Amino acid sequence: MGHILAVDLGGTKCSAAVVDRRGKILLRRTVPVDISSHSAPVSQIVQLAKDLAGSEKPKNAFAAAAVAVPGLVRREGTVWAPNLPGWEQMPLGSDLSRALSVPVKVESDRNAAVVGECWLGAARGKSDAIVLMIGTGIGAGILSGGKIIRGAHELSGCAGWLTVTREDVPTAQGCGELESLVAGPGIARAAQQRLRRGEASSLGRLDLPTITAHDVAAAARKGDGLALDIFNRAGRLLGFGVANLISILDPEVIILGGGMAVVADLYVGALRKAMFERAQPLAAEKVNIVVSKIADSANLLGCARLAWEHAEVRSEMKKRRSRSSGKKSSRTHKEAQ
Repeated sequence: MGHILAVDLGGTKCSAAVVDRRGKILLRRTVPVDISSHSAPVSQIVQLAKDLAGSEKPKNAFAAAAVAVPGLVRREGTVWAPNLPGWEQMPLGSDLSRALSVPVKVESDRNAAVVGECWLGAARGKSDAIVLMIGTGIGAGILSGGKIIRGAHELSGCAGWLTVTREDVPTAQGCGELESLVAGPGIARAAQQRLRRGEASSLGRLDLPTITAHDVAAAARKGDGLALDIFNRAGRLLGFGVANLISILDPEVIILGGGMAVVADLYVGALRKAMFERAQPLAAEKVNIVVSKIADSANLLGCARLAWEHAEVRSEMKKRRSRSSGKKSSRTHKEAQ
């Protein structure tokens, strides 16, 4: 079995892929996440695995599987994912392992992203790197001294909770200040608020409640002043957050990933300017800030790498048990003689 099942489970969509040992994605499927029940996303993953296995059973098609989740993976294996109803203590790994009959590794999406970037992305060969995932939310996968930083409660990397302004931010209560101001919904919300105040913009032709961050980006690329200003402010605030990360962690590279990576050209200039204003100057001069080239696949590739490692560890353990069993059998045979 030369293939792995990698799954990227998000709050709104679920992607699954078949990946070989070199990190080549051979097949890929993406579906909207079914949140009709707490078990519905698990059933979706099982069905995607069966679809990608083709005529074979998953246990015969895949050496192992790994899933990236948008939340916390506790050390005993349960998952907390606030965007998925009923996922306070979801035993995802054990449920999937039973359903698919393959070893399953579960990891947070931010940690999966930094593993993917270290394997086949902009963090290759680096021992200190940060992948800043900016999409519906904001999280950071952190590699320090060659190891993933997890924290005492597996909560390291919750970068959306960084404080970056002295203003009162009512929307920060549920998701964190940086996330509420800079992530996709924050970009859309900023546009809606300014349009309600009567500011001029081509976005005024759209139905206000349906405006998205990508609508704002499209307007900015056409030179819309309000949209450009929104992205410039978001980039500046993000730069303050990045400055904090640089000053504390002194990384070699910070990689901008997630869904907002595709519009990084609209905010990365303001980000760099603000970063140099606020970060520890020696660290700021040394760090390289880049946009991910594998942003839409980083989580899947990270999962694949983790699954291969998981499969190899289990295989080695099985060999050791077999050798140990053989030695005991041999000793028992000699004693019987």
